[in-house]
Amino acid sequence: MSTAVALRIGTRASALALWQARHVAQLIDAQPGAPRAELRHIRTAGDVQSEVPLWQAGGSAFFTREIDRALLDGAVDAGVHSLKDMPTQLPAGVALAAVLPRADARDALVSRGGARLAALPPGARIGTSSLRRRAFLARLRPDAQLLELRGNVPTRIERLQRGDYDAVVLAAAGLARLGLERHVSEYLDPQDLPPAVSQGAIAVCARSGDATTLRWLAALDDAPTRLAVSAERALLAHLQGGCQVPLGGLATFTDGVLALQASVCALDGSQRLSACAAVAAATAAEAVALGRRVAEELLAHGAATLIAGQRAVLAVEEP
Repeated sequence: MSTAVALRIGTRASALALWQARHVAQLIDAQPGAPRAELRHIRTAGDVQSEVPLWQAGGSAFFTREIDRALLDGAVDAGVHSLKDMPTQLPAGVALAAVLPRADARDALVSRGGARLAALPPGARIGTSSLRRRAFLARLRPDAQLLELRGNVPTRIERLQRGDYDAVVLAAAGLARLGLERHVSEYLDPQDLPPAVSQGAIAVCARSGDATTLRWLAALDDAPTRLAVSAERALLAHLQGGCQVPLGGLATFTDGVLALQASVCALDGSQRLSACAAVAAATAAEAVALGRRVAEELLAHGAATLIAGQRAVLAVEEP
């Protein structure tokens, strides 16, 4: 670690980001002899552009870039992220030091009156900021009006409750971490709505040369989750995906078998391509190879053409 007395953790200041950073701080503080963990709030591009749809913003790392910069500049010793927000290619000098045990990876529907997705009225207004969710929802409920929705988790629920939407779709893990599970109307089956790559996983980054900090963070790493998200992130990287691609994927590690399923969907829900594969007794390298194998199967089914077509549609979409 640096010469600082405390281990300084960089985090966004949203309620969910703070919950995640405090959780990491508690895990560090629980280790005998560990330095005191302190939170440092950092405003990211995603926070500044809070009303701009992510797919219109261009680029990547909307919620992580400024924290990584503070890490490399020595202003903080570690950065805590939702792993799904991190680019597949980390900045030079930044290491993914720990991936915490994954929470529920599913998406959840929160609706007015508690109606499930199939029971929402015809033409229901469903809010989401995710192209992935919009695409798969269009396939599940082609009659629905899919509307943009940005803001932190409590803000999104408030907008639903005041009548801006009939339902919103949020990550189940975020709702659980904030104690908001009571609002969930339905947990959506990953077979119907595949989650975002790494959804539900918390990542902790450090400088790649900071051996002391890396040692404290290594104790937080969960091997099964690391294998699963490594496969998912390799899939995403091989497909050159991001916020602008309606891709969902979920890897599970059960009884020594790592299995990965993934789907790409047209924005209007008209076409869906899926692939899956598994490997026994997976190593880190085998997890990455599994992700690439599933990506190659999707590409063989025509995923490259589908993705290119969706990007062309987005390029002419009105802001």
